[in-house]
Amino acid sequence: MPSARRSSVPASSPASPSGQRQHDARWPAFAVCLGAGFMTLLDVTIVNVALPSIETSLEAGPSELQWILAGYTLAFGLALVPAGRLGDVYGRRTLFLVGLAAFVVTSAACGLVDSGPALAGVRFAQGLAAGVLNPQVIGFIQDLFSGPERGRAFGYFGATIGVSTAIGPLAGGGLLAIFGEGEGWRAVFLVNVPIGLVLLPLAWKLLPRPEPRPAGASRGARLDVVGSLLLAAAVVAIMWPFVSSTAEGGSGSSGEAGGGGVGTAWWAVAVGVALVGVLVWWERRVSARGGLPLIPGNLLRVPSFTFGVGVSTLYFLGFTGIWLASTLWLQSGLGLTPLQAGLVLTPFSISGAVAATLGGRWISRFGRPLVVGGIAVTVLALAVLDVVVSVLPAPAVAWVAAGLLMVAGFGNGFVISPNQTLTLAKVPPGDAGAAAGSLQTMQRIGAAVGVSANSAAFFAVLAATDDYGDAFAMSLRVVVGVMLLGLVVAIVDARRRSAKHEDATSG
Repeated sequence: MPSARRSSVPASSPASPSGQRQHDARWPAFAVCLGAGFMTLLDVTIVNVALPSIETSLEAGPSELQWILAGYTLAFGLALVPAGRLGDVYGRRTLFLVGLAAFVVTSAACGLVDSGPALAGVRFAQGLAAGVLNPQVIGFIQDLFSGPERGRAFGYFGATIGVSTAIGPLAGGGLLAIFGEGEGWRAVFLVNVPIGLVLLPLAWKLLPRPEPRPAGASRGARLDVVGSLLLAAAVVAIMWPFVSSTAEGGSGSSGEAGGGGVGTAWWAVAVGVALVGVLVWWERRVSARGGLPLIPGNLLRVPSFTFGVGVSTLYFLGFTGIWLASTLWLQSGLGLTPLQAGLVLTPFSISGAVAATLGGRWISRFGRPLVVGGIAVTVLALAVLDVVVSVLPAPAVAWVAAGLLMVAGFGNGFVISPNQTLTLAKVPPGDAGAAAGSLQTMQRIGAAVGVSANSAAFFAVLAATDDYGDAFAMSLRVVVGVMLLGLVVAIVDARRRSAKHEDATSG
């Protein structure tokens, strides 16, 4: 029988005596985590505005440009669960430092490449580094905070997501303006290097070290390599047709774009589902032998975790699909410039950041009903936008859309971070990394499926009507329909909690 793994609760955990002495050191350590998370999430949106510059400078084709975006997402999702589990076993500090260093190196490499395929390949490696880093951030939140403080920490993390999303296009545009359209795209990647070099020594100094093991104690069970490979294969198989369909068709402006890539690769989804079945069988086998499974089976017996993952997956499947459609509607349909389109979309991120901070403070008081209300507000705002798109004339509709998106963003802020708090509330500390990785992986899969399905609906209507307004309205209906399913799951969980008289953040 393998020895029990060591606890991953850090020395500065509130549960330990040293944690009591170092109570105030938790927030500076958390600030370092937020800085690293901000950098990796900023890189998702800051690159978008640089694509025309990359196309010109590297003579990159449409497929290469889209894989520069899609490869990052695919690799990100691929690394999350194994990296989270490695953090549980070997310590989050070690994995955080490795992920951060790798992100700095790959960012520098992205800024120095001389061809489109090379940039796509290095972007994939950069996505892997981001996937190693991000589960450690959520794991540290689990380790360092509890109760209302944990909710506040998740709220700040949600606000960081919102701010990084909002300023990404603006920061990218600013760097291109400063360094020029020709080679300015390199600065979009190289800007990560000085930020990372500042964060690395701070992380080394401030992040808590794991509790020392007793003399003679073993490191414990090793990582489940077979399970990791099975999960990686399943994630790639499931995400591949959706990501490649978006990559091959997402940049078009006609009905053929974005609508037909998925059909040729449905077999990959079937293979992925089969691999999930094999993974479940293997993980049970590992657990029965006393090993350390990649995804702890006890997580599925925690109602707050299973309901939370369900809400999160459906929500990401819904709302992430709106951004490509809204950008095409604003620019190609209404004739707005990229800057004007960015100004229309920015209120969503700003209000979401504000609401996420408030939601982090309120989740311990209101619990699941706060998430239910957030989804309801978002759905209502997008449903009204669907009506507005068909009624108002072109000059006015964009700015009314900005206001409705601000309302939707406020609802969004009460969903993502509060739901993370509820989902992970009852997860054992030693499984926090695996749980965080599993949650984020399902979010990435939901986002990939949502973007592809929504794009297919958008371009199908565009091909039939040649009207961007009609196509955008159909995208909104798809988003609202999927998010209503997430709302149903959230309501069921709220009623379950009420029937059991559970506390707001208990599971």
